[in-house]
Amino acid sequence: MHTKSSVCKQKWKEIDMSISKTRQLLVDVARQLFAKNGLENTTMNDIAQASGKGRRTLYTYFKSKEDIYYAVIETELERLSDKLDEVAARKISPQEKVIELIYTHLSMIRETVVRNGNLRAEFFRNIWMVEKVRKHFDLAEVELFRKVFAEGKEDGEFDIENVNLVADITHYCIKGLEVPYIYGRIAHGMKEEDTKPQVAKFVYGALGKSK
Repeated sequence: MHTKSSVCKQKWKEIDMSISKTRQLLVDVARQLFAKNGLENTTMNDIAQASGKGRRTLYTYFKSKEDIYYAVIETELERLSDKLDEVAARKISPQEKVIELIYTHLSMIRETVVRNGNLRAEFFRNIWMVEKVRKHFDLAEVELFRKVFAEGKEDGEFDIENVNLVADITHYCIKGLEVPYIYGRIAHGMKEEDTKPQVAKFVYGALGKSK
């Protein structure tokens, strides 16, 4: 027998799920329109019509086009963050995790930019907007590297004095490689399996280990 309290909780759960699905639909539709037409050439009316939800519903969730643009970037970064979490959870050595995290970050960033068509220009032209949204992602990634480096130090795989400093440096080095990696200016014409041993040798050397 269901109590009044349990019935109410179930109803609120269903409402929350409905809200979440509606919001995600609006974000997905907006991303597709941004990717096709660019941010400047997409209006809130376009998003409302394409989603089939109407302007009133759209403005219930988002105050402006910039607001929904931020949500699009957040969603894309969440995809990347989930992939990095998957790598960190693998039963592989800390050495292997570092290399996999680096390649996963760069490949996912490139995939994100490439698959978003006209939106890719906004990632570079309005970099300050992207930076504002990715702040939490950056902090989470640094923490991920801290854990891996701490694990490697404890296991004797890495010779690191300051784990926090090395994690910060690693994150910002990878971040600095994003644009040249996206444009194919790094290891042009080389396959990933060819570059990984060289990158690993460089990284392990920096971490006080050789392989």
